[in-house]
Amino acid sequence: MKTEELLLLLATGTEAVNPREIEQRLTKALAVGILLSALLMSGLLGLHNDLLTVLALPKFWIKIAFAAALSLASLLALLRLARPSVEAGLMPLFVTLTFLTLWGLAGWTLFNADAAQRQELIFGQTWMVCPWLIALLSAPLLSALLWALHFAAPTRPHLAGATAGLLAGALATLVYCIPCPEMETPFLAVWYVLGICIPALLGGFLGNRLLRW
Repeated sequence: MKTEELLLLLATGTEAVNPREIEQRLTKALAVGILLSALLMSGLLGLHNDLLTVLALPKFWIKIAFAAALSLASLLALLRLARPSVEAGLMPLFVTLTFLTLWGLAGWTLFNADAAQRQELIFGQTWMVCPWLIALLSAPLLSALLWALHFAAPTRPHLAGATAGLLAGALATLVYCIPCPEMETPFLAVWYVLGICIPALLGGFLGNRLLRW
């Protein structure tokens, strides 16, 4: 077979690849996942009883900023890991800095608090349900993201799945911030982080099985 004939045969029936297909699928997955998570939150928890007052509190925006920053760093990492042979770059550093910032604020709060207050600052009123609610709200997001990644070509499926879980957990936390009555950074540093780690671990487990070529 001549070279020209081989090239013609290889080109026959091929379609142009959309270079933005990964971004488009992830956008759809995020839209559906966030909508379902918000509906689940509304059905289970409703909105905060005094939402307008809460919106005026700086502590409320601290937890929003943490969840939003972690969501952004996780999304940028996932966009890279969804492509074959592409590393996460500096995104793990940004994820780590996000956690370290929260833990630093929590440590500072505990350092300046009276000893009698520290237990309440850490446990709050909802420590027994908080991480599980975040994990539950992350379920539609993680499912949608794994569906989108199924059409991608990650060469590190375990890491891609874990990053998808981290993103799902961060976005679920962002949704959960609205009805959650807890505001103190020591509480967030323990129980919010635990809630985020659950879908991250689950995503790594599922990614290793569902995203292999």
